[in-house]
Order: sequence, then structure tokens, then C-alpha cells
Amino acid sequence: MFKRLSTKLMLTLFGLLLLMSASFIGFALWTAPMFLQELNQKLNQNLAENIVKEKKLMLNTQVNHEAMQSVFMGLMMVNPVIEVYLVDTQGNLLAYSAPEGVVKRQRIDLAPVKKFLDKNQHYLVLGNDPRDLTRDKVFSAAPIYEKQKLQGYLYIVLGGQAYDSVIEVLRSSYILRLWVAAVVVSLLVALIAGFMVLRHITRRVHQLAGSMERFKQSDFQQDIEHIDRFDGRGGDEIDQLGSTFREMSERIIHQVKLLQHNDASRREMVANVSHDLRTPLASLQGYLETLKLKADQLSDAQQLEYIDIAYKHSERLRKLISELFELSTLENQDARLHYEPFSMGELVQDVCQKFRLEAEKKGLQLSSVISTHPSFVSADIGLIQRVLENLIENAIKYTPDGGQVAVSLLIGDKTITTQITDTGQGIAAEDIPHIFERFYRVEKHRNLDGTGLGLAIARRIMQLHNSSIEVNSKPNLGTTFSFSLAL
Repeated sequence: MFKRLSTKLMLTLFGLLLLMSASFIGFALWTAPMFLQELNQKLNQNLAENIVKEKKLMLNTQVNHEAMQSVFMGLMMVNPVIEVYLVDTQGNLLAYSAPEGVVKRQRIDLAPVKKFLDKNQHYLVLGNDPRDLTRDKVFSAAPIYEKQKLQGYLYIVLGGQAYDSVIEVLRSSYILRLWVAAVVVSLLVALIAGFMVLRHITRRVHQLAGSMERFKQSDFQQDIEHIDRFDGRGGDEIDQLGSTFREMSERIIHQVKLLQHNDASRREMVANVSHDLRTPLASLQGYLETLKLKADQLSDAQQLEYIDIAYKHSERLRKLISELFELSTLENQDARLHYEPFSMGELVQDVCQKFRLEAEKKGLQLSSVISTHPSFVSADIGLIQRVLENLIENAIKYTPDGGQVAVSLLIGDKTITTQITDTGQGIAAEDIPHIFERFYRVEKHRNLDGTGLGLAIARRIMQLHNSSIEVNSKPNLGTTFSFSLAL
């Protein structure tokens, strides 16, 4: 439970609010007495001055006890917590209203008195409490002059011992308890509101975390539910995170499926390679073993025949291994093309000339239809030649004797299309989607010599040129392969 993000945020919020409330209450309790003292001093700031103006507290440098007694009695009736002291110019106590025995100081520090009398003073000033050797209290003071000569000061302590008990009562008063209760209620309300807000904010985080966990448990192969609600285009950071995770999960699923497909293709390729290598190897080994064991029993003609057959099987092995290496090189992500400008018409004529003798041996008519218009393209001439050779070789191989194979160029506004058409048996519709796969051969043609890699190589070459090979075939009528290049 404590690992949940909402719980951690809630505990953090509770701690911060509790700390702020405790700090606020502590600060209020600490400053409340000072505020009351400052208020009391400001309200009674002119008390001593007014008394000095009304009463002659000193006559001929002596204390006027009658006037002092009158002041004592008057102030005690108005405010019994006030204590009145008369001090000389050195701070020594001359007279006071407190009972005998309670006064602990016989002299007070006059520095606070002079600070209080400074008209520029605007904050709380505390002076010595004659009843306590360590405590200071708020006061009101005024100088006493006789014949314009300073005779002493009237020093009035505004909060006596009775006032100390009032502060203690204030700290435990009903109003203060009510105020603390209000703070606690406010804290609870803030916690409830904060919990609801945090729950609303973290709800999407919980959903996203749950989706991630389910995606992990599905071995990164199952589409994530409810993840499509996150739209990073106009949302906050959580929406952006969810949108990014959705895109990442889709890519991971795609990559996993691609890896699985590639793994299946690899297994199939290994099986096909093993099968295609096993047949010529077995035949090659059989004929060589026959020559080794029965060399003295075979005629020269038979020996030459066996050697010729073994050579053909070794040549087939060489071609298969060569085309496997070529396809592997082309499928490499770092495969690079060597672009150069060349005439497509001249290349078609050269390749057709290469296969003309082979076509004549089968009684086929190999023709080329070349336009007189310029047919220059920019491509890897070696790889394009390889495409032409593979397609023409397949057309000759799968066209029966007496048929026709035609190579034509169609020049458009921006592209030039090369077509290789034959009058062979054609390709069934269900076979067309698979003919570019490695080692795939139509069942009825498996007896023909071939590796099953020629069309896969041709398609990969055209993919590297940002193009493709199109197939149009009708059974018993013929097949047309075509590909286009930019002029």
C-alpha cells in the first residue's frame, strides 16, 4: 500500500500540512504575548506623561509622598495590574506602589527608558521588572522636571504579576482552543480535498502502470487495453507519457512479430538450404564413390559421363552458395549501391545477347524491343544487370521449346519500365504471392534445375532502388515480369 504513488503523495501532503499547521500555531502562541504587550504599551504610551503633568511628584528634589499616594490609589482603582515606581536620574528606586518585601531590585536600567522616550521608537520596548531579577516587562515612563532640571522618572510597569497569570489563562482560554480547533478542522478539510485531487491526478498514472504491467506479463506481445485514451497532442505530461508508451508498445509488438517471422523464415531457410544442398551433395558423392570403386569396370565413356554429372552437381552447389552469399549481402542494412548513369536500352541488348545462344538451343525466340528515345537511368548497373539476367534466365527455363521470350522498354514521362514476357505455362494465382520467397518453387517445376533464390535476389535489388517487381501471369498463356526506374 505504501508503495503506491497516491499514498506517498498523500503522506507527503499530510506531513507538509501538519508541519505548516504546527509551525503556524507555535508561531502564533509565541507572538501572541508580544502582540498583547506591544498593544498594551501603545495604548498606555502617554500614561506616565499625563500623570507627571497632573501631579507634582517631586518638590525641591524630594519625593512628594502625598502626590505619589494619590497616584497609587487612583491607578489601583482603574487598573490593579499596574505597578508605579519613582526613580532618580541614576535609576535608583525612590518610591513604589508594591507591598514591602516583593521588590527585588533597588535600581533599574535606564537605557530602555531613554529608548522608550525617543519619539522615533515604534516597536516594543521592555524594561526591568523590579519584582524579578531576570524578567523584563512593558512599561510607560516620563521624565520629571523641576525648574527645567531633570529630577527623575515616573516608571509604570503595565503588566505586574497579575498580568502574568492572565497570559497563562490566555494560553488555555476557550477562544484559543476554538482557534486551534479551527486550524485542525481546516487541516482535515485540506487533507480530504488534497486526497481527492491527488486521486484524480494519479488515477491515470495507476491505469498506465497497470497497462505496463499487463504488457510485461504478456511477454510484450499483447496490445494494451485502454491505452488509446492517452493523447499526447493536447494533454499534460501524463498524457504525453501514455502516448509515448502506446507508440513504444506498438513498435515493440511489431518488432517481436517481425523477429518471430524472421526466426520462422530462418528456420525455413535452413531447412530448405539443407534440402537443396543434400540432393546435389548426395548425387556428387554417389557418382564419385562409383568412380572410385568401379573405375576398372567402367569404360572411358562411362567415366566421362559420371565425371560430367558430378561436375554439374558441383556447379549447382557453387551457384547455390554464391546466390546465398549474394542475398545475404543485399539484405544487410549496410548494403550500399554504386549509382551511375547508363543506357537501359544498351544494357538490355547486352544481356539478351548473352542468353541468345541458350535460347536457340531450346528453340526459343529471344527478342528485344528497344525504343529509339533516350533511355538513360541512374542506378547500380551491376545489380540491374543481375535482375535482368535472373528474369530472362527464368523465362527461358520455364518456357517450353518453340516458345518466345521478349524484353521491351516502355518510356514514360518520368520512368522507364522494363518488361520480360514469355509464352510459358504461367503461374497459378495462389503461387504468385510466394514466388519471391527464398527457395520457393512451383511444385510442377521442382524437377527443373534452379536454386529458388533468383527472384528473391531480384526483388531485394529493386527494393534497394526504391522500386518493385510486378507480375502478371495467366496459366498456359505466359508470364510478364516488369520493373521501373526513374529516368
